[in-house]
Amino acid sequence: MRQARVYGVAGLAALVMGAVAFAQSTAVPLPEEAPVQAAPLEDNAVAELAETRWGDPQRGATLAGTCAACHGLDGNSVVREIYPSIAGQNEPYMARQLALFKSGERPSPIMQPFAQMLSAQDMRDVGAYYSMQSAGAGIADDGVVTAGDYEGMKFYEVGQQIYRGGDTARQIPACMACHGPTGAGMPGPSYPHVAGQPAWYTARRLQEFRDGTTGERDTRMFQIMHTIAQPLSDEEIQALASYLEGLHPRPDAATRAQMAQLQGAAPQAATPPETPGTMGVDGRTLDPAEAGNPPAGAPGSPEASGIDPQQSAEPVQQQ
Repeated sequence: MRQARVYGVAGLAALVMGAVAFAQSTAVPLPEEAPVQAAPLEDNAVAELAETRWGDPQRGATLAGTCAACHGLDGNSVVREIYPSIAGQNEPYMARQLALFKSGERPSPIMQPFAQMLSAQDMRDVGAYYSMQSAGAGIADDGVVTAGDYEGMKFYEVGQQIYRGGDTARQIPACMACHGPTGAGMPGPSYPHVAGQPAWYTARRLQEFRDGTTGERDTRMFQIMHTIAQPLSDEEIQALASYLEGLHPRPDAATRAQMAQLQGAAPQAATPPETPGTMGVDGRTLDPAEAGNPPAGAPGSPEASGIDPQQSAEPVQQQ
C-alpha cells in the first residue's frame, strides 16, 4: 500500500513537470493590437482651404501686423536682401503657401510657427489683404554679358528673352503665358505674382523647381514648374531673377504727370491707367505714340535702348 502511494506521488510529479515543460515550449500569442489608422492624404492644412470662403481684406489687415516685421505692412519687404515681398500676391496662391508652411510640406523654421497660428480662413483673409497692396520693384542688372551664348546682351535681357519668348528649341514656354506680361500672375489657376520680387528669392525658387526639391504631397502644381525649369542654366536662372526684380507695370496717368512735373517737363497726355507702357533708359515713361515711333537715336528709342516699344512692362535698370 505504501509502495502504491509512492508510485502515485511520483506519477503526479511527472505529470506536473511535463505540463511545465509543455508550457515553456508552446508559444502563447499576444493579444492583437488595434489596427493602425492611416490618415488620408487630404487630411491636412491645404485640404482645409476647400472649406473656406473668399478672404476678407479688412479682417486680413488686422492679422497682417505679425507679417509686417519682415514683409512690411504693405507687403513690400523691409529688408529685400533677406525677406521676399508679398504685396500684390494673389489670394489663392498665398493662402496655399501658408497652408504648406503650416503642414510642414514646405519647410521653413521661420514661417512654420507663424503659419501654425492661422486657421484656413485666416490664411484667405491675409491673402486677400496683401493681394490689394501695390508691389514695388528693385533694380535689374543691365551689365553686359562678356562670354558664352549670350555675349553682348545685357544681363537682364537674357531673362527678358526667356520670360517673353521662351525657347522653342528646348521646349521652354514663355513665362508670361502663365505669369502675365507684367508679372502679375493669374489668381484663377493660382499662378503667382512674380514682378518686383528680390532676385535671390526668385533664383532660389527656380533652383528648387529645377532640382525637384519639394515636400508637397500634391505635386501637380510643382511639376509644372519642374518641367519648365529643368533646361535652365544657372546663368539663365539668375538673369530671369534679375529681370523679374526690376519688372513693373506702367505708372498710371496721374503718376506719369507727377513724374513729368518733377523732371521739369510738361505733363504727358493722360491715357487709361491700364494701358501698358515702356520705360526708356533715361527714366522717362513713354506714351504709346512716342513709344511706337520715337525719333531714331533719341533717348528711349529702340535704337538707343534696345527695348521693344510694344512690350507691356519693363524692368528698372541700373544707371
